[in-house]
Amino acid sequence: MRRVGKDEPEVTMELKELIKQKTDAIFSEVVQHYQWLHQHPELSYLERVTAAYIADYLQREGIPFKKGIGGEGILATIKGTREGSGKCMAFVADMDALPVTEQNEVPYKSVNNGVMHACGHDAQAASLMGAVKMVNDLRDRFAGTALFVFQPGEERSPGGADLMLKDGLFSEHNPDLVVKQHAYTDLPAGMVGFHAGTIMASADEVHIKVKGQGGHGALPHELNDTVLAASQIIVAMQQLVSRRANPFHPMVLSFGKFIADGATNVIPGVVTLAGSLRCMQEEERHKMLQLIPQIATDTAAAYGCSCEVDLPQGYPSVISDEQITGHIRALTADLLGEKRVSEFPKRMTADDFGFFSQRYRCCYYRFGVDGDYRKTGPLHSGTFLIDEQALKTSTALPAWLTLNSLK
Repeated sequence: MRRVGKDEPEVTMELKELIKQKTDAIFSEVVQHYQWLHQHPELSYLERVTAAYIADYLQREGIPFKKGIGGEGILATIKGTREGSGKCMAFVADMDALPVTEQNEVPYKSVNNGVMHACGHDAQAASLMGAVKMVNDLRDRFAGTALFVFQPGEERSPGGADLMLKDGLFSEHNPDLVVKQHAYTDLPAGMVGFHAGTIMASADEVHIKVKGQGGHGALPHELNDTVLAASQIIVAMQQLVSRRANPFHPMVLSFGKFIADGATNVIPGVVTLAGSLRCMQEEERHKMLQLIPQIATDTAAAYGCSCEVDLPQGYPSVISDEQITGHIRALTADLLGEKRVSEFPKRMTADDFGFFSQRYRCCYYRFGVDGDYRKTGPLHSGTFLIDEQALKTSTALPAWLTLNSLK
């Protein structure tokens, strides 16, 4: 998939310098987009103002787009005017924020109380806005079709990626590859990390309600101990992972909510549990989703209790195609230099980009956002804030990848 031809070095150098020049020229504009988006965060599936801001920008730039896909989703389309193949590639950026209260003291601090871009989706969207402008300006330098997806609802099930795909996101296109970049706090601004294969876990919520006859704690023989039953369910769930799962396939089942609204001497009639199942292998994931209700129900019954289990649809694991990732990584090194290209480890975190990687050949990479003058806080924390110099890399790279992949 790499470029070939005896004049390749000259052509590559010319394009590389052009991309760098255009990135510098629009950098202040991209920073303005980033700061505006950071200041006006919206929760998953409520991204109306964000979507309107992006749509207005695309309209001003004369870039064709469709909106209202899978909710507030937007698809911008740019067709290259050069003669050549009909290849198609797509880039994806998220738009939603998190229910986090911002602790940063900056002029563009969130104006929406309790809502914050604590995961870098503002940087993703702003970068893609800059990239789509560059690609549109340079559409005479590539053939085929470039698609730019602005997606709602990544942070919350059922996942905006799934909703957009079901709503016909690519009904008029068949992308040869789909690419997503994400902010990464463990690399400095200007660096990019890759990893091929299954890189992030699936994610499924587990909701369990244990019911029984509550009563006085001093009269255990006259009631069903829902608290004890729920406690044993959690223990059984850990044994489910350690004894029933394939030890060669990473898996985590964690419970973060245990609500027993009783008192020191009152056993409640209902206890609520909520947790998360993370798997790196889809077959193991589906096996666990069958076993969890069975084990929970049987354990509750042993204590004379009943049990309701709800497993809403979650996210599949994210897979970066080996060949596509190698292609994207090599092009990245061409632009940035090998020293600015790195690896990132697999993680049990999740991203609904897995819905794309189920259907298309994909690459998911991370761009560094840590800086010398501004040390970013952890992802999903109130102190998360990127070094804005990172936006140069995250804006230039999608444009560079488009122009080289669609030659």
